[in-house]
Amino acid sequence: MCGLAGLIDFSNMSSDVLQGTIEIMTNALEHRGPDDMGTWKDSMDCIALGHRRLSILDLSDAGHQPMQSSNNNLVLVFNGEIYNHLELRSKIEKDSAFSGEWIGSSDTETLLLAIEYWGLEIALREAVGMFALALWDKQAHKLYLARDRIGEKPLYYGWLENSFIFASELKSIKAHPNFKNSLNRHAIKEYFRFNYIPSPLSIYQNIFKLEPGKILSSSLHELKNHSTSLREYWSLSKTIFEIDNNLIADKEFAIESIETQLKQSIKEQMLSDVPLGAFLSGGIDSSLIVSLMQEQSTSKVKTFTIGFENSVFDESPYAKKIAEFLGTDHNEMIITSKETMSVIPKLPHIYDEPFADSSQIPTYLVCKAARQGVTVALSGDAGDEIFGGYNRYFWAPKIWKKISWLPYPIRKTLGKSISSIPVKHWNRFGAGFNFFKRGSHGVSLFGDKAHKLSARLENVNTIKDLYLSLVTEFHDVSEIVKDDDDSNHNPPLISFDSHVDDFEKMEPASLMMFCDTLSYLPDDILCKVDRAAMANSLETRAPFLDHRLIELAWSLPEENKINQSHGKIPLREILKKFIPNELIDRPKAGFGIPVGDWLRGPLRS
Repeated sequence: MCGLAGLIDFSNMSSDVLQGTIEIMTNALEHRGPDDMGTWKDSMDCIALGHRRLSILDLSDAGHQPMQSSNNNLVLVFNGEIYNHLELRSKIEKDSAFSGEWIGSSDTETLLLAIEYWGLEIALREAVGMFALALWDKQAHKLYLARDRIGEKPLYYGWLENSFIFASELKSIKAHPNFKNSLNRHAIKEYFRFNYIPSPLSIYQNIFKLEPGKILSSSLHELKNHSTSLREYWSLSKTIFEIDNNLIADKEFAIESIETQLKQSIKEQMLSDVPLGAFLSGGIDSSLIVSLMQEQSTSKVKTFTIGFENSVFDESPYAKKIAEFLGTDHNEMIITSKETMSVIPKLPHIYDEPFADSSQIPTYLVCKAARQGVTVALSGDAGDEIFGGYNRYFWAPKIWKKISWLPYPIRKTLGKSISSIPVKHWNRFGAGFNFFKRGSHGVSLFGDKAHKLSARLENVNTIKDLYLSLVTEFHDVSEIVKDDDDSNHNPPLISFDSHVDDFEKMEPASLMMFCDTLSYLPDDILCKVDRAAMANSLETRAPFLDHRLIELAWSLPEENKINQSHGKIPLREILKKFIPNELIDRPKAGFGIPVGDWLRGPLRS
């Protein structure tokens, strides 16, 4: 894993100043790449690129970046991993133009030669991996930025007064001596809606997130005039529409296909020249990843988990039992409020912009623990979004079916009635409430979910409205963020809002999964994991994000992923081959922390 930075200056900056600026920006990303640092500049075009390297594949100088193509026309800075790069090398070697010699064994060299031979868009379509990159074409005087299909790796870009600028994190952009962009008040409104700032917005005016699956291209003249071109090389919505008429009806064949592909994805992602392990929470997703890793490993897989002093949030005992059953080299860390307090002052620097997912704290701590033993860790991230694991996917449609016929005034009264009952009473009721029952257990933290539902019943008229209300924290953000200038311009549509209306005919749960994959997954979950891991110089990999597996998952009819009581049916069936059902059959808890207890107690001040 690495960090990249770059700028194009339009103010006739001297060569020395250009060099100094790119070094400042690049060194702001040292945590993303402590092993090596490199820069490249072209004073004629006043462009500079910088790179910080965390060496994972090919630890030699042959993997140094920025990297220039064999014809000396292309310059690449690349953050991420191309998991099928050995397969791509075999394809390239069959090209008649190939000289028959490789400088090293890095995936960066593989990707750059693929771009040189096939062009950027074809190379990215052929690649399986997570990445963000910047490519400069010397001959065409043209810049290209690109990001992986789902958005594992971040990439920000935009304009200062006299510069176009881009980087893996905002702290690099803010390190530019001339940075003074004001806050984007529209982005603040979106933050209060979702608890994160959705793409393509950032917290600053004229600075944006490149959206997943897209390529930005622009000439020097276009960039000077604040003009860019964006095109998709992969689209989740188009993929779903293409698959819709070719669903896999045979459930057993579908599960077998998913297991085969998941094993292949894990095998590719276990390729590393440095120590590798995995996160293990004790849930279905991470347990399945670790099971398949251990099956393919000749030694004990190193696993890492964290727990809490508060037993309501502590899943570490479950993880420990699964680790013992699988025979992994397990490492456990129990978090105290004191350790939490030590993380809090670091959060603004780690995340750069407002980010309200409280699980960023335990995520940072588990990454810190893992980094003591490994440099790469596989995770179960995205299993919920891809295979239907969140509670709302199965209970929200059921609730809507039962209440949608009620007139709005009655629904509003119902919502107020639910919220009038204290959370603790709902928790006792939910422990055995058959409507939500999950196997032999009720729903975890049922009272919190009931109160959340009550607040959502007042302003919904469709299942789409219900979903939007479930993922919205504050509904009337105009009452929170004053003096927004939305009335004076048309703010960019966020990824979430720009696609929802295309899917009126989707089944309720599928609509929710699609929307989560488009926005919540990249802008909350993957953002959280990337920054927490990179702050510890740890690379994380998520096999469920392999686009081949995602396309396969969407090939299953909804009922083969989600039933009346739970989701992730294919994953559960595969996991049964490795772990007894009694070790995993329990309510979904999520990666939460006891914020309320801490704020009323040791964090009160």
